Amino acid sequence: MTLIDTHCHLDVEAFDADRAEVLAAARAAGVRSIVVPGVDAAGWDQLLRLCASDAGLYPALGLHPVYLDRHQESDLLALEQAVASAKPVAIGEIGLDFHAKDADRDGQLALCRAQLAIARAVRLPVLLHVRKAHEEMLGLLAETPVIGGVAHAFNGSLQQAQRYIELGFCLGFGGMLTFERSSRLRRLAADLPLEALVLETDAPDLSVASHQYQRNSPAYLPEVLTALAAVRETSAARLAAQTTANARRCLRLSAD
Repeated sequence: MTLIDTHCHLDVEAFDADRAEVLAAARAAGVRSIVVPGVDAAGWDQLLRLCASDAGLYPALGLHPVYLDRHQESDLLALEQAVASAKPVAIGEIGLDFHAKDADRDGQLALCRAQLAIARAVRLPVLLHVRKAHEEMLGLLAETPVIGGVAHAFNGSLQQAQRYIELGFCLGFGGMLTFERSSRLRRLAADLPLEALVLETDAPDLSVASHQYQRNSPAYLPEVLTALAAVRETSAARLAAQTTANARRCLRLSAD
């Protein structure tokens, strides 16, 4: 089976000691392609070098809402320039995170709006991080439509999921799906159209149940597939083929 990890931070320090081994293990597990999202301008060069070293690694560039204090106004111009020269597959990881009570909502909204405008101008999909802010995110997408992308680690309602799908988005499911206590998320994964689902790990974060409290890895993506097959009562082989096709369509990735 061929799988695509649509969201994995393989460039971060947590993988510095054994990145090659992690990537080899992922390939051995059937993970042929990995999308590596950027979170701040300081990390883009290293991310791009990593992706240039392996044809199965696809870069995305963005300014993450949680790291608002790291970003400078000039980073938006830098993003435009980097996108023009590096040709990433997506703008991301971008979005809104209103989980913290003291979140700078206005700052996040302005940053996300600006990055959606860049994605729209260059006709690239986006990788969305949305936490406690789906209505606000859907509002921004209505203001500045893009060609779609992935709502990463989706945890909204069925109705919100349907609105993202209507806007051309796929919905990412990862390690949380492997926990039996994630009953609402598992019901959502069972009820959504199969054509809208993609797999992800968000490694090194949000690990699968078998490696709870440990570093996550793209090699664990088959465990997400197994959990999805269980909740949908569908064969893993069928889901592998469909989610891989979905990822290629949503992010316009070339076939291996």
